[in-house]
Amino acid sequence: METQKRKVFIFSAPSGSGKTTIVRAILDAEFPFSFSISATSRPKRKTETEGKDYYFVSPEEFIHKIDNDEFIEWEEVYENVFYGTLKGEIERIFQIGKYPIFDVDVVGGLNLKKYFGDNALAVFVQAPSIEILEERLRSRSTDDEESIQKRLAKYNYEMNFASKFDIIVVNDQLDRAIEETKKHIQDFIEK
Repeated sequence: METQKRKVFIFSAPSGSGKTTIVRAILDAEFPFSFSISATSRPKRKTETEGKDYYFVSPEEFIHKIDNDEFIEWEEVYENVFYGTLKGEIERIFQIGKYPIFDVDVVGGLNLKKYFGDNALAVFVQAPSIEILEERLRSRSTDDEESIQKRLAKYNYEMNFASKFDIIVVNDQLDRAIEETKKHIQDFIEK
């Protein structure tokens, strides 16, 4: 893929904002995207698949990859819970002639934007309110109460970074949020 076409698409949000749902809808659209699979040291959820949702590695393996400079960006989100973007994953996507699309936390998203600069479109997905966010976290039934409370506590911190993204999409009506996002993506590809 030519250098000027090496565009990337970054989606970040507080947990429960609907970012992953929007990313899945975008992946099903007519865009030449490939999902950038992040590495993580957190345990795999029942609904997740190795090599599809994440590359699951132990904290020790993750640290080894950090020491070997294998990441574009990485972060210790919670104690011994790391997330990161492998350089080899991005090169794999470019080699097949597609654009990487990222579904990452807020700090990771800003780190990717800094790394890719003007070749990145950074989208911040926002829930309409913290109350709706809490309702969404509880209804997905993937986290225990302690995890939900950690995610809610992190919400206000993450919201402070929204203005640093290229675009903010408020996910109050999913279909509208998806269509708005598609328009921004098309405009960026054509730019």
